[in-house]
Amino acid sequence: MNETAPDTDLLAVTLARTLAHEHVADIVETLNEQDEATITRVLAELPFERAVEVLDQPEFTTAAEMLERLPEGRAGALLSAMSADRAADVFQEFDDETRQRLSGRIDRQTRSDLSKLLAYPERSAGSIMTTEFVSVPSNWTVQQTLDHIRRVERSRETVYAIYVLDSVTRKIVRAVSLRRLIAGDPEAPVESVVPARKPITVAPEVDREEVARLITKYDLLAVPVVDAQEHVIGIVTFDDVIDAMIAETTEDVQKLGGMEALDQPYNEIGFTAMIRKRAGWLSILLMGEMLTASAMQFFEDELEKAIVLTLFIPLIMSAGGNSGSQATSLIIRALALREVRLKDWWRVALRELPTGVTLGIILGLIGVVRIALWQWAGLYDYGPHWVLIAATVGAALLGIVTFGSLAGSMLPFALKRLGFDPASASAPFVATLVDVTGLIIYFGIAAVILSGTLL
Repeated sequence: MNETAPDTDLLAVTLARTLAHEHVADIVETLNEQDEATITRVLAELPFERAVEVLDQPEFTTAAEMLERLPEGRAGALLSAMSADRAADVFQEFDDETRQRLSGRIDRQTRSDLSKLLAYPERSAGSIMTTEFVSVPSNWTVQQTLDHIRRVERSRETVYAIYVLDSVTRKIVRAVSLRRLIAGDPEAPVESVVPARKPITVAPEVDREEVARLITKYDLLAVPVVDAQEHVIGIVTFDDVIDAMIAETTEDVQKLGGMEALDQPYNEIGFTAMIRKRAGWLSILLMGEMLTASAMQFFEDELEKAIVLTLFIPLIMSAGGNSGSQATSLIIRALALREVRLKDWWRVALRELPTGVTLGIILGLIGVVRIALWQWAGLYDYGPHWVLIAATVGAALLGIVTFGSLAGSMLPFALKRLGFDPASASAPFVATLVDVTGLIIYFGIAAVILSGTLL
């Protein structure tokens, strides 16, 4: 054991020296593949600024654990040097004891910034903003502003957008790009190099999806976050939004798959946590599918008289579930992108109704042709009333696909109206709902068309 420890330390020191000259993304990728002891040692050996760069990357998934393992002095200094928004994310992962222990090791300004950022609701602009931005008074010249940027750029997350504040009230009056400043007259007032229009701002409570929409719409590098008095309290940069949207999209995809969203990367989540995340929804879906068995029991007499109807139950159920899942996926995404809003539900219904009918006709015709071909080719004998059976299947597909499209498109609206995440309308949930209803539609149509013949 005494021989192994020096070897491990030597390997970590060598690795740290090699990585010190690599791109930060490559450093993160390499460290994510190492064991905790090696990562801790490498972070301790890396030049301070490089270690801060590594910890600032959201892709470095073990930042909190590594800071806990480092000496308190080193950990506190690194936390103080990290961007405020990233430090807040990492700080949230600490347990209470670690928070208390490291709070005394970070500087007063960082403590104040963390306290403010952690107070904002999750998923809000305030929770992902950084307090490290460049602002100047409106009575400065372009040259004064450029000189200021040179002095502070190392301590700011971005210098591509500079915010001009009223020299008296400190309210935001302009947002100036670095490109405009460089091209401007050095002696001109800083606010004169941009058009006289109010900059795009958001309140700290605004949802991060709205921030992403504004950045996309106005092609911004950052959006200033302002308080009620229009004082800039932070900025949300486009890379922060990208990271947040990746997390949001990942969560929505997992919910669409019929499970709770994972709060850790797949390879890191424990077995018990994985079972807990998946078992609940599977149990709910199973109980929903039990209604399918109840529906079949209700039509037991019809099944005994016309056993041939059972051959098409999987086809009927899958067609309805698929159409419902399609509609649900489309509407969830449209709601997320603000392409449709809650008040547009009736427009969506009017659009999905003819869409569902058309899709139902297409699938119904395919079902009828399939039965006819099998009958004519002698592959299966559906009996003397095969034409009525084909009509039953065709009409049932028309009804079920129409219902599936309509129900699948309306469910996200209903969930959003009730205050739930529309992504909770997972594909398996919609399929289960349509399965039960589909059986009722199928046997109801069969009772009408086959009455007096098979039934």
